Amino acid sequence: MTALFQDQFKHLHLFALDPYDLALSKLSRNIAVDREDVEYLAKTIPLDPQVLRQRYSDELRPIMIGDLKVHDQTLDMWIEAYFPS
Repeated sequence: MTALFQDQFKHLHLFALDPYDLALSKLSRNIAVDREDVEYLAKTIPLDPQVLRQRYSDELRPIMIGDLKVHDQTLDMWIEAYFPS
């Protein structure tokens, strides 16, 4: 997460997700709007598919709830669809 407006407010601390965190936050729901958002991030940032996969493996997968195979398959589908070789 990235701190916003550091030292601007005494009691308020604002943070924003970085693009990889934002994309990964959409993984478990994976509805059409989430896929469109990930596709947009992949094209405009652009995201690096290896970094996305590594961040998923290191940070998100260990704390995911539910069937991990489904989440793994979703990430694989995203990388195949939004990151052409």
